[in-house]
Amino acid sequence: MKLTIDPNDRLGHINPETQGHFSEHLGRCIYEGVFVGEKNTDIPNVKGMRSDVVEALKAIKIPVLRWPGGCFADEYHWRDGIGPLEKRKKMVNTHWGGVVEDNSFGTHEYMELCRQLGCKTYVNGNVGSGTVREMSEWVEYMTFDGVSPMAELREANGSKEPWKVDYFGVGNENWGCGGNMTPEYYANLYRRYQTYVRNYDPARPISKVCCGSDGTDMEWPDKVMEICFKSPEQYHGFMDGLSFHYYTIPGDWDNKGSATEFDEKEWYRTLNKALEIENRITINEAIMDRHDPKGKVGLIVDEWGSWYDVEKGTNPGFLYQQNTVRDALIAGIHLNIFNKHCRRVRMANIAQLVNVLQSVILTDGAKMIKTPTYHVFDMYKYHQDAELVRSYIENETIGAEDEWKVPALQESASMGTDGKLHITLCNLSADKDQEIRAGFCGSVVKGVSAEIVGGEMHAHNTFEAPENVVKKSFDGCKVEGNDICFTIPASSVMHLAVEI
Repeated sequence: MKLTIDPNDRLGHINPETQGHFSEHLGRCIYEGVFVGEKNTDIPNVKGMRSDVVEALKAIKIPVLRWPGGCFADEYHWRDGIGPLEKRKKMVNTHWGGVVEDNSFGTHEYMELCRQLGCKTYVNGNVGSGTVREMSEWVEYMTFDGVSPMAELREANGSKEPWKVDYFGVGNENWGCGGNMTPEYYANLYRRYQTYVRNYDPARPISKVCCGSDGTDMEWPDKVMEICFKSPEQYHGFMDGLSFHYYTIPGDWDNKGSATEFDEKEWYRTLNKALEIENRITINEAIMDRHDPKGKVGLIVDEWGSWYDVEKGTNPGFLYQQNTVRDALIAGIHLNIFNKHCRRVRMANIAQLVNVLQSVILTDGAKMIKTPTYHVFDMYKYHQDAELVRSYIENETIGAEDEWKVPALQESASMGTDGKLHITLCNLSADKDQEIRAGFCGSVVKGVSAEIVGGEMHAHNTFEAPENVVKKSFDGCKVEGNDICFTIPASSVMHLAVEI
């Protein structure tokens, strides 16, 4: 098949945040996943943050981390998570497993985690069960540098200097778990609440994210944009982003399917559903273009990824699942799509960081493993802050059933900050390798290196065998004239770095 790339045709800037992550007080994502505390543990940590997890996440250049939810955000009251640990209120996590939340991981701990990771902050506020005053005071507590009750309280709790809040989500899934609201009701609440998400430091503005849809209800984003944004001429900074959630579920909500036990038909059905996110993004873009033709508001895909039935023997409310080569393809597909829609897609956050849904890391006590999805992010990090370039691939349609056909190949390409052309390519076939001849318009190829993640479609890493699926160097690329020729194996994701 022929892959054609024009490195000189720049189509847009790829925000690093499109490779963002999401951490919720859900199962073992926060506790045991990233946070073990400083006492009563033998697991190496810095101020309670697991050193192994932090170092692994830094290696993939995690750009932004969303917290504290998710559905949990709209029942979270931030004052419960500050001050001396022994005095923090305990609560029942009604959304996720009915377990006791002791609030030992709160605002200060989250900010410390982001400091260690070197990533931007994305805090989700409580609209569903919180007040305007509560949200306003939280923003003041985190960001105000001056004399005020909240600044004094922050200093009394050990942080004299304010933090930078890069993004603030005004509610989460308010059409569902965040209050079962109508779009008109939420939109007017949003206008009110966002007023009090103040930029105390104009040099460090907060980007405000409005709650968008689940990808199926298109009336919601249309009505919310109409009420909250008005028009570019009347833009008052009410909204910087509109969120959007989409999960890849092979079956239905009652029987999602297994993470590790699936046949070829389910392989293609799952990848077909992963590809569907592009149609949903396109519809959202059309709605946003109608209200905001100048593109001031970004589409924020702050929850995405695969969702299967939980692993046998685990708490159903903890959403713990394994992660196979199939998930590597899901990750590659999504990240390629986000690249190609970088005009609107300004941030995306995979669900979730550790031990929940399509996580990049799994832990078991002191043990830690990197999933196939982790290694895809490790390859795609070269797209961060890069310039999208035009690419096209001759393709064929494959699949086990007419209903669930998929393209054999899927790609994106960008000019990186390192001066190289970076190509990421997915082979969606479960069993067929593909021969590729890549051509480059108006450019001379000086060299190429490549790396790959893949294997048999069920392959995954376990704590007993943590390197079944890892990123490997690929030496099968040959420069022929001004083309690059190679064969991409079945069920794999590849990254090529081309010197031109």
